Amino acid sequence: MLTADEIERYARHIVLREVGGPGQAKLKDARVLVIGAGGLGAPVLLYLAAAGVGTLGIVDDDTVALSNLQRQVIHATGDVGEMKVDSAAEVIQRLNPNVAIETYAERLGGTNALAIIGDYDIVADGSDNFATRYLVADACFIAKKPLITAAVGTFDGTLTTIRAHERKPDGSPNPTYRCLFPEAPPPGAVPACAEAGIIGALTGILGSMMALEVIREIVGFGEGLVGRLLMVDARAMRFETLRYEWDSNNPLTGDKPTITDLSAHNSTG
Repeated sequence: MLTADEIERYARHIVLREVGGPGQAKLKDARVLVIGAGGLGAPVLLYLAAAGVGTLGIVDDDTVALSNLQRQVIHATGDVGEMKVDSAAEVIQRLNPNVAIETYAERLGGTNALAIIGDYDIVADGSDNFATRYLVADACFIAKKPLITAAVGTFDGTLTTIRAHERKPDGSPNPTYRCLFPEAPPPGAVPACAEAGIIGALTGILGSMMALEVIREIVGFGEGLVGRLLMVDARAMRFETLRYEWDSNNPLTGDKPTITDLSAHNSTG
């Protein structure tokens, strides 16, 4: 049930035929876990809070640095040195006090991922490394949770939705993250943000699109990104979509799965 204050706050949602009162109530009842309160996580958290998602979980073990502020817009100069989860929680509370916030100032790993992810309806992964992305994707499959995952480079970004625990209407499996990216690149092959740099506004674009995809998944309108990889080229301002399918050789849901738990990820957390 929406309060009078909430009806006024979310009026521009409620008048949308695709959302309405029932859709807004779904957002209020939803529990969304956001991995990372950095460049991608910042706009995700801001827009999901503004949209009225009832509970937001934030996972990040890092503190705010001055060099973060070029793109991590949920933090400010006065937050430098503060834990990112605390800085983000303060801003969310000011933006929308109706949102419950749960913070995890710890690194996600094989020993804690399922316990944390299991408490949420949907996961948005804005982490900045391949080890965490594979961990989150595997954990979401095991926990049977939908996953929206994005990544950014210097001038490019990608976004997709994973529902590997479900099947298509024809009965065939939905693809996993490992169907899309069978193996992580070798260490050092992809330079870190601190080395390569990144256009700050690009993380705002991809993060906002992540939030939109989360909202669409919760409310249930439009065509989601399951089996589709959205690619953004910021140099040319070009958007393209690549379709991908289930790979019978993938180690998670393939014909001969070798991943049945998160023990292989224990060294990451």
